[in-house]
Amino acid sequence: MLEDHLAAAPPSPWPDTYPEGYAVVDVETTGLGRDDRIISAAVYQLDARGEVQDHWYTLVNPQRDPGPVWIHGLTTETLEHAPLFPEVAGELSARLADRVLVAHNAAFDWSMIAREYARARDAAPVRQRLCTIALSKELGLPLPNHKLESLAAHYGVVQQRAHHALDDARVLAETFRPSLHLAARSGLRLPLLACQPLTQWSDGPTAAPGGQGRTIGHQRSYQSNSWRPSRKRPACPYPNPGRYEPGEQLVQGMRVAFSGDTSIDRDLLEDRAIEAGLHVATSVSRLTSVLVTNDPDSPTSKVTKARSFGTPVIDEAAFMQLLQHVVPAPVPG
Repeated sequence: MLEDHLAAAPPSPWPDTYPEGYAVVDVETTGLGRDDRIISAAVYQLDARGEVQDHWYTLVNPQRDPGPVWIHGLTTETLEHAPLFPEVAGELSARLADRVLVAHNAAFDWSMIAREYARARDAAPVRQRLCTIALSKELGLPLPNHKLESLAAHYGVVQQRAHHALDDARVLAETFRPSLHLAARSGLRLPLLACQPLTQWSDGPTAAPGGQGRTIGHQRSYQSNSWRPSRKRPACPYPNPGRYEPGEQLVQGMRVAFSGDTSIDRDLLEDRAIEAGLHVATSVSRLTSVLVTNDPDSPTSKVTKARSFGTPVIDEAAFMQLLQHVVPAPVPG
């Protein structure tokens, strides 16, 4: 049972533009890369005002090594007889359909879910997502950082089993409800983003390492950038404050360019940058603040230009860390 953190709050008009239901999601995975797999998933269904309607949890056989067992605690033996993702996709779809997907770092959870559906020759019934990190920033919550445990501590929610999908989803549901009501009382526009499902993939001869778990002759692997549509990005509302200084923080308005493959789908990574107030550039120029690439020694045109201009180059992991604490744009005047 979720605690009622808003029992003392007076009733207030509810924004007509807010969604009619939410699916609070958490997934545990074999890792953070493009070819990593979901090993457990949990969904809390919430109504329009954040009240719990249902919850659901499943293990998933990833057909490969389970990855960092010391984090999620799910061993090969535990997952060996778990269902494959296509076997739970229907149940998951029923719990996601017609709801906004809510997650902490929603770009990651959505990318993992979208890839699993693509491998299963299906598409997730999700049209919008909401990141609770972005919502916390919009609300201006006084958090020391944007980790889930910090958000839980802010609302007095007790976390019982960190990195267990069901408990993480419960904690997120408990913290999302008061944030949702605070946003409604403030008349805040929710930071909703559109979800573009993956519709193309390629078959590759990728067997499960070590023969662990159930295997199939060919695992479907996501083909980089094959699904990305041409899209117009919103204009960055902040002026460019200049180049990123290594060891410092990113500042809203900085121009960020990406080069090469990324573990998080590129569109989702760009969405995170835009949410944080950065300008996503399609090319590198003397005005580029920083180039993000996982292969800084590659001879791509972007890397070559960045080197010639003296533009700082960082990898994706460093960029994701910096995204958690982007400095607000200076106030004019």
